[in-house]
Amino acid sequence: MSRKVITALVSCLLACTLAAQTRSWSPGGCVPVTDISDGDSLAYQAGEKLSFSIHYEWGAIDSDVGWANVVLDTLRVNGTKAYHCMVYGRTTRLYDLFFSVRENFQSWFTYDGLVPLRFTRDTKEGKYRAENTYVYRRGGLAEDHIAADVYTSSRGSRTLDLPLTSCTYDLPALFYFARNMDFDAVEPEVKYPMTFAIDDDVYNVYFILHGRETVKVRGIGHVRTIKFSVKLISGNIFTGDDDLSVWISDDGNRIPVLFEAPILVGVASGRLTDWSGLKYPFSARVRK
Repeated sequence: MSRKVITALVSCLLACTLAAQTRSWSPGGCVPVTDISDGDSLAYQAGEKLSFSIHYEWGAIDSDVGWANVVLDTLRVNGTKAYHCMVYGRTTRLYDLFFSVRENFQSWFTYDGLVPLRFTRDTKEGKYRAENTYVYRRGGLAEDHIAADVYTSSRGSRTLDLPLTSCTYDLPALFYFARNMDFDAVEPEVKYPMTFAIDDDVYNVYFILHGRETVKVRGIGHVRTIKFSVKLISGNIFTGDDDLSVWISDDGNRIPVLFEAPILVGVASGRLTDWSGLKYPFSARVRK
């Protein structure tokens, strides 16, 4: 399995959020969200922790190959209260014998959950290394942009400006913004374009809302969910022929409980395994 495929396995957790986080190219920009101007109506709170297992299927291989934790806290950035998200993913000890992966994403965004401030990525995949540092620059004399310092072991260090609109996000910030989408204002089976920044580029995909569905999640039971799919751009990881599917809890928390993505070699999937510090009761879980 190539390094890029392994990256997809761990990053798939973050990518599943793309299903709910879109931009609509219409005046006004982003997908509609509920009123969260005071920060109190968000679907999450400081202290929330989510754990996921990453699964891989290809031929005779059918096993959990990694895990990821997503932790949210608050702090102050230049005197302003902000959220700090930490996402840490790694391969299991058994798979480390074949190919070791460590992914560390961190994001800082405003307390109302809408405006990203800073992002870092520290990736180790076998002998490959990648580092990102983004600072979001808004206002002033220059155009809005992302001041990006990017390093890879294959290309070295680069400093560049990435385009920034009011709807451009890094993956962790996008993860939380997505959970406040106004489902009453999004039409089912309609394609919504979006973009997100990672490494040295900004990427475009689109998502489709399919509706509500009760699914069985191993270790949890049956969960009432809202299902999305994301049309993935073909390239060196994803096939582009099928969609990434994601199921989020149909309750106040809007947490992803299951996701699946076809990749060039096999299928990457994941499931929620543990949670704590949720803002609302996990009422979407059906006890049977």
